Amino acid sequence: MSQSEHRIIVVGAGIVGIATAALLSEAGHAVTVIDRSGIAEETSKGNAAALAFSDILPLASPKIMLKAPKWLIDPLGPLSVRPSYLPRLVPWLWQFWKASLPSRFEASIAAQTSLMRLAETEMMALVARAGLEAMIHHDGSLELYESEAELKASLEGWRRREEAGIAFEHVRGDKLAALQPGLSPQFVAGTYVPGWKTVSEPQHFAHNLWAYAKRHGAMFEKAEVSALERTVEGPALRLADGSLRRARKIIVAAGAWSVRLIGARTRLQIPLETERGYNTSLPAGSFDLKRQLIFGNHGFVVTPLSTGVRVGGAVELAGLDLPPNYARSKAMLEKASRFLPGLKTSDGSEWMGFRPSIPDSLPVLGVLPEDPDVLLGFGNGHLGLTQSAAMGRLLADLVDGRQPAIDISAYRPDRF
Repeated sequence: MSQSEHRIIVVGAGIVGIATAALLSEAGHAVTVIDRSGIAEETSKGNAAALAFSDILPLASPKIMLKAPKWLIDPLGPLSVRPSYLPRLVPWLWQFWKASLPSRFEASIAAQTSLMRLAETEMMALVARAGLEAMIHHDGSLELYESEAELKASLEGWRRREEAGIAFEHVRGDKLAALQPGLSPQFVAGTYVPGWKTVSEPQHFAHNLWAYAKRHGAMFEKAEVSALERTVEGPALRLADGSLRRARKIIVAAGAWSVRLIGARTRLQIPLETERGYNTSLPAGSFDLKRQLIFGNHGFVVTPLSTGVRVGGAVELAGLDLPPNYARSKAMLEKASRFLPGLKTSDGSEWMGFRPSIPDSLPVLGVLPEDPDVLLGFGNGHLGLTQSAAMGRLLADLVDGRQPAIDISAYRPDRF
């Protein structure tokens, strides 16, 4: 094999691919990351900046099946489906319903809790080794409720987090006001999670983490991958220009595009969809935001960044090809201006990203059955940044033939 064929190729330069490259290059592997756009130029560019290690509850749950019909009739609500896309979405929705059944829901919580514990340990250790501590904000989060009934409805979820050892405090009155001055009086209570963290700016953080991987020898190639192949020498990638890239191992971490890449090479039926996330980034000085605010009943968050304030979230299920619907960004910004009366909403920039979503809210992680030299690591939904270092650690374990740091059977690619 040539020198290039000894390399590990990571397909996808989002935050999962970057963290994986950092951990592999630290361990002495020769790594090349291939992406059509650049380092953190797509979904990882505009995320909500959260290191949401306490977010252990899957989206598919018995309760959401009761809420979903009401949400779905609002085209600008927390969860929407483009009518034209609904026929293609039916298989995913069927798996989502099955994932919401009590036994599957319990299993998903257990698997997510395990992954989140590893995610926090690995991320904070990687941040320290890379010298990025100044980019991590330890301000906690504040989830807000417009009525005591809304708070009461959330208590079962908080009980689950308490069982997992997650610290939180329900607050009202002066304490609520102190945690975030300038809230609309319509919010009567909140839940403060002190261990919640954010990064100063997601793309800046990703670029700095990539710089660390690069210092350890990781390389980047800007190219579009058109197909996954197998040659006599081992796994390979066919690029859009017709050229071939051979490797010792290939890791597919291409987010929402991953199934398109592996589809012709596998019998797996992986129900990967896209949680289209919309946001508006406002300039510095738009609001004195103390920490990330979570408006759970409305499906969006407001995040303080080093560059300003980001208002975004919600879920639109509409695949990869339909044009964006920026009315969703505008609807969230209008709500944010009511919830934070002093928010300056001018001069914002709108954005939409494709969050790779699996029905049970767990990622796909493991070996491609048809080729033991191809590893899969994608499908983290809105938790890609949060879980990126854990994904990198587990993929590195598989590359090196080690027992994975946690049981990965719940994330196996063939579980559907």
